[in-house]
Amino acid sequence: MSDPTRTSQSTRHATGPAGAAARTPAAAVAPTSRHPLAAAFRLLITAAALTGVILAALGTPAPAQLLTRFTVQANFAAALVSACSAHRAWTGRHPVSPRIAGALVPFLVLPALLHHVLPAGDTTAFTLPATTPGVAQALSPQLLYAVTPLATLADWLLLTTPRGFRPSYAWQWPAYPLLYLAFTLALPTTTGAPSPTVTSALTLGLAICALPLITIGIDQVRPAPRLHNNRISPTGISPLK
Repeated sequence: MSDPTRTSQSTRHATGPAGAAARTPAAAVAPTSRHPLAAAFRLLITAAALTGVILAALGTPAPAQLLTRFTVQANFAAALVSACSAHRAWTGRHPVSPRIAGALVPFLVLPALLHHVLPAGDTTAFTLPATTPGVAQALSPQLLYAVTPLATLADWLLLTTPRGFRPSYAWQWPAYPLLYLAFTLALPTTTGAPSPTVTSALTLGLAICALPLITIGIDQVRPAPRLHNNRISPTGISPLK
């Protein structure tokens, strides 16, 4: 009895279009999988991040100086990556690399934790400066420190497959925040925030290094979300085709 899983001699040595079609991997001819709901959710993340930054700029006397704050930089990165991820989910293309998309989680969680842990009125280069009172300015911290980080966490936990983060990300992701911390220690006047003390700098450094480790550890043990691929045919090709 012949084995249906083995490639026949005629298929193996076939030439021309027929041979090329026989040797084409199944993944190359499988239909693309579009995720419109995921695309819409990621567009909302982009809108929340940009809206929060705009509202913060309206409430500060030096809007250009906001670009030196880590919170604004992280939210701009979240807006850009989420918009790109939304486009890829809508068109059925491969998702953004986990090396880039996963870095948003510790980048956004760090300033959010500082905002809620620091005493009222205290500010660092990782958080926003004090703004003038107003409804719009009161909404900005809610968007930047709550809505955007929580939505990014939900996107990671509910809309992506687990175990996509590699151990090497544990030293790659903290690279920029640590460089930013060193920059604030060397040139505090450029950020418009007081220079952190030695104790605060060490605490920030530990948090910067610990958050990626925690993120990667959770990614290794979390269950896979039940995503619907909406495929019109299976990815494998049966022997009868």
